[in-house]
Amino acid sequence: MGKNLVWCFMFIGLTQMLYSQSISTLDYTKEITERPYPEWFKDAKLGIFIHWGLYSVPAYGGKESYGEWFLRGLQVKDSLRTNFMKNTYGQNFTYKDFAPLFKAELFNPEEWATLFKRAGAKYVVLVSKHHDGYTLWPSKYNRNWNSMDVGPKRDIVGELTTAVRKTDLKMGLYYSLAEWNHPLHRWYTDPHDSIAQYVDHYMIPQFKELVKTYKPTLIFADGEWFNSAEQWHSAELIHWYYTVVGKDAIVNNRWGSGLDVGFLTPEYSAGIKVTHRPWTEVRGLGRSFGLNRNEDLEAYGTSKELIHRFVQSVANGGGMILNVGPKADGQIPLIQQERLIQLGDWLHINGDAIYGAEPYSTPEVEKEIHIERIDETINFNWVRNSPVKGLKEDHFSVEWNGFIVVPETGSYTFEIEADDEASLFIDGKLIINVDATNKGTQSEVMDANNSTVNKGILKLKSGTAYPIKIRYSEKDLNASIKLLWQNKTLEKQVVPESAFYLDKEQRRHGLKGNYTSLKTYLCYTKNKGHLYAISFEWPEDKLILTIPNPGKDAKVKMLGLDKTLDWTYDNNTLIINTKGIHYNELPSHDAWTFLIENPNFN
Repeated sequence: MGKNLVWCFMFIGLTQMLYSQSISTLDYTKEITERPYPEWFKDAKLGIFIHWGLYSVPAYGGKESYGEWFLRGLQVKDSLRTNFMKNTYGQNFTYKDFAPLFKAELFNPEEWATLFKRAGAKYVVLVSKHHDGYTLWPSKYNRNWNSMDVGPKRDIVGELTTAVRKTDLKMGLYYSLAEWNHPLHRWYTDPHDSIAQYVDHYMIPQFKELVKTYKPTLIFADGEWFNSAEQWHSAELIHWYYTVVGKDAIVNNRWGSGLDVGFLTPEYSAGIKVTHRPWTEVRGLGRSFGLNRNEDLEAYGTSKELIHRFVQSVANGGGMILNVGPKADGQIPLIQQERLIQLGDWLHINGDAIYGAEPYSTPEVEKEIHIERIDETINFNWVRNSPVKGLKEDHFSVEWNGFIVVPETGSYTFEIEADDEASLFIDGKLIINVDATNKGTQSEVMDANNSTVNKGILKLKSGTAYPIKIRYSEKDLNASIKLLWQNKTLEKQVVPESAFYLDKEQRRHGLKGNYTSLKTYLCYTKNKGHLYAISFEWPEDKLILTIPNPGKDAKVKMLGLDKTLDWTYDNNTLIINTKGIHYNELPSHDAWTFLIENPNFN
């Protein structure tokens, strides 16, 4: 009887403990989700991301891939990275052998901080640990796998934190919750639900070590997407972090399923439209975060493209975390420095329309654009890129038209692989219709194939030119489409260029593609009682704004130009006279901000 009483009390105690833990988690969740976002982050608009680590030594991947995923490429035996590794470093070279080559001999944290401030940024986010597990601080949980024990023999996190805090910039840290190669749990390799030991005995104590040591004002978590926030103990960790750092602390939204907290982080997107919650467009100056030496020059875009993206993000209620990928020696590539300085120069003139700004009722004005080109085949994987300069990365469409000629008479099985909506018409008949919704998440996109495959069979005669039409409509995130065929003698393959003709007479190969999207040419912001119109196209004679009448006492100016501009109001439009502005007076050549002072429609 006594033993039964003991077991009974033990069971009651365990039950109460679990219940109290559950209640505590619920309390943490409620507290952190109801906590107001700090004003500094709402006003900041621009942050600088830094992806720098062992992956910066090879600095290599596919032209559209992330350089910092080099280890994952080796794990899945990606031929491009695997061959590059063997040919460059030798047959027996391993990823761990990159550590002594990561020397950071040119790393100057004060120079970095000065550059970021000149770029107009208000905060910095350094990757303290990426998915490979190598830390840029002397973590006691990563002996011989951190920047003090092996590699540069320096506390990178500590040095940059000190340099940034000598300025008025805030310091933040990125931290990967998961690791590809940790013995307690190998992310992507071990079962997703087997992370408890890893979380309890490694991730949580290491995260707390990082926060207690450097007290970052911002935490950008990542690598969460296969597990729930409960498995990561995210609510408790975030609550603890807020308690340690204080009222200025903020986190992002990547903490596992089931927890909706933190600022939103769309990645390499055409932007979102959210005004009730802080968000930042997260992107690199190129197509990769970590340096990728295999990128083309065009991947970096122009200062005009960068400024336009940034302005659109701010106009729609967000901001931007703009990434630099330093070389292994610690030097930020000169083209990246140039883009940062160009953005900073523009912000120096136009910052009143950006910092602390709020969205206007009409954030942006768009127009439909069409771009035509000849494509040899339908075999595209644009990832998150735009297929044509001038088109948005998301929400574009393409229609290809021409003629198809088969090499031999018979039945052909056609396939379309597409991550979004696509259709195939041959000789006026609908052969394939793909109605797919991209199920990928922001985080999964680098390692997921979300294409949907549809098939159709059609009998065709050799030598006959059949009209063909392929339509593709892209929504969000990745963009890809592939048209394949096969018959009893042909193995499945991408339909070759030799099968496509622009004309029925079969004189020229290819298909005519008509690419369509909306293009923003004007954005609005509000700030301190003023309205700002930011034009992406120079108004030669006049700028026409469809806004309410600002009132007869309103003044109109262009930022960077010390003169008041004449304006009239007619037929629900404000017409600003720009005829008197000469080319040599223009304060910038990428975008122009017009200030409507004291409008009566705030």
